[in-house]
Amino acid sequence: MHSLDRALVLGAGGLVGMAWMAGLASGLRRAGVDLGEADLIVGTSAGAITAALLATGQDPDRLATPVRPADSGSTPPQVDGRRLGEAFAVLAGAASNPDEARRRVGQIALAAETGPEQAHIARMRAMTGADQWPDRQLLITALDAETGEQEVFDRASGAPLPSAVAASTAFPGIYPPITINGRRYMDGSLRSATNAGLAAGARTLVVIDPQAHLFPRELLHQELAVAGAQTVVTIEPSPESTRAFGSDLNDRTAWGPAYQAGLRQATDAEEQLRLAWKTGSDTD
Repeated sequence: MHSLDRALVLGAGGLVGMAWMAGLASGLRRAGVDLGEADLIVGTSAGAITAALLATGQDPDRLATPVRPADSGSTPPQVDGRRLGEAFAVLAGAASNPDEARRRVGQIALAAETGPEQAHIARMRAMTGADQWPDRQLLITALDAETGEQEVFDRASGAPLPSAVAASTAFPGIYPPITINGRRYMDGSLRSATNAGLAAGARTLVVIDPQAHLFPRELLHQELAVAGAQTVVTIEPSPESTRAFGSDLNDRTAWGPAYQAGLRQATDAEEQLRLAWKTGSDTD
């Protein structure tokens, strides 16, 4: 039984993947496919930024070029390279005990020197252009930095929207864990790059995964099975887009090229989405 018509899932991918998703959404909107009309939008990490922007009716073009720290009234991110390296080392061996690995990464995140929380919240507010939760259903994922357990924020959670987005994007060693309701939270992608299973109940499910070319797809396939949508469309970066990304998904110099690559890829994506998004008909 499907309780929703259309759901949109936006995955992790750093600043570059976020820019690509925004360009893709902008190109699709120009072609008559408005992803912001989804009944449910799930955002994880970089996808939380684009999800908040679309769900609140913002124009994706606001992310065509990098948002400068001065525009948000905050300072640039203060990356703790040593702690970031420690986090990656733990994650590289996480397969044997992922729960324990997430707890260890949380300890690293809490110990990292990455600047004040409010600076990161201000950056996310500037990127999304939104302070208030939308009326439509928006889910933002994060992990409790102490327990490693998943938290899903929505408009009933008591979390300000910019704080929820900041928490979802708080990758250990790059951004500080964010305090919400007395707990501290870190990047939602440390559990899953997409968290597509949260879209259960939708008849049509669209998953946009900027990191699809980098990691195995087994977890996504499991999550899609949980979601149980009648029609599923997955969109991943084209070879041209991955070239625009470069090797560092947080390279601000690749922001503009990634956005433009998303715009160009929207032509092919529109063909994938045309029937599914407008009518719920089957598609590849």
